[in-house]
Amino acid sequence: MTLVAQRFDPGAPPSDPAPPGPGEPPRLWLVDSAATAAGAARLAPDVLDAGERRRAAAFHFDHDRDAYVSAHVALRMLLGAYLGTAPGAVTFVRETCPTCGGPHGRPAVPEGRPHFSLSHTRGLSLLAFAAGTVGADVEEVPRGPAADGVWQTLHPREVAELQALAEPERAAAFARAWVRKEAYLKALGTGLSRDLSADYLGTAATPPPGPAGWQVHDVAAGADHLAAIAVREG
Repeated sequence: MTLVAQRFDPGAPPSDPAPPGPGEPPRLWLVDSAATAAGAARLAPDVLDAGERRRAAAFHFDHDRDAYVSAHVALRMLLGAYLGTAPGAVTFVRETCPTCGGPHGRPAVPEGRPHFSLSHTRGLSLLAFAAGTVGADVEEVPRGPAADGVWQTLHPREVAELQALAEPERAAAFARAWVRKEAYLKALGTGLSRDLSADYLGTAATPPPGPAGWQVHDVAAGADHLAAIAVREG
């Protein structure tokens, strides 16, 4: 199942300011940095905190700075709407790392809900909000061959599926598997520290049923990008 995201506009509030409740589908937003950069830059001094402004200023390339500012302004504005507070007043905490137990796991709000995940690549960001744990990933559509060697480290069923394809079909199938896997590993909180062969997310155009207790969906992100989310069930 491919989900459709709303397009974020820094000049317009979300049409549904209520956070997603248990059993409700996640709220998904795409942020086009080229379309939102000017509006986000005007809001940034009042919306971003000092640390975010320092990180934005440290980017060497304008397109990277625009993507960061647009995504984080969107995150704060949407969380502010869902929490009923000013975007600049939203605070963040870190969950416990599931790998080492340290205080550097997934970012969260002190209220606990909504859970959220942010991913960005050049030109586009994906934000996902859900009542339960969620992970999101967005990537540019690959233009060359599948990443040499990397696809062979995926789940054995995914490797077999990819081996049966020729380029460029293999590159596109690998990219589909990769965004699903990144979304799932972000939701777990492990990131790429987890063995890439441990979980089957599939390479076909339609994702298979997710790992036990999880739903994994592709997200429509336009002709130049691929995206996916993973949401914990229940």
